Amino acid sequence: MRGANPTKTGRSRHLRRGSTDAEMKLWHHLRSRSLCATKFVRQQPVGPFIVDFACREHRLIIEVDGSQHAESPKDKARDAFLRSQGYRVLRFWNNDVLTNTAGVLETIANALAALQPPHPPRCARRPLPASGER
Repeated sequence: MRGANPTKTGRSRHLRRGSTDAEMKLWHHLRSRSLCATKFVRQQPVGPFIVDFACREHRLIIEVDGSQHAESPKDKARDAFLRSQGYRVLRFWNNDVLTNTAGVLETIANALAALQPPHPPRCARRPLPASGER
């Protein structure tokens, strides 16, 4: 495990088991590289926070929030920390995920297309030399 912190790991597992309907619906569309062949993880610790969904390769975090998060100063501080760590944060309301899933997925796909990974794509690597070649 990355930076095995038993407290955060246990909290992440608890959050995965208690996912909201909106989180479950979005996870269904993000899991198994279903969107843009990009790997997402859910309820992932990042620094002192646990984020809803994260794509490490593109440094993109997706948060799915209910009305209790409207204009929350804690969320602004959290977003500022995540941005300082090189992440881009997208926030969606639960209602948007449940009623406009296609629009949410399109927004995420556009964000992924706009972000270049920090390393060259795998297809840009040189192939290994054939037997007898140097």
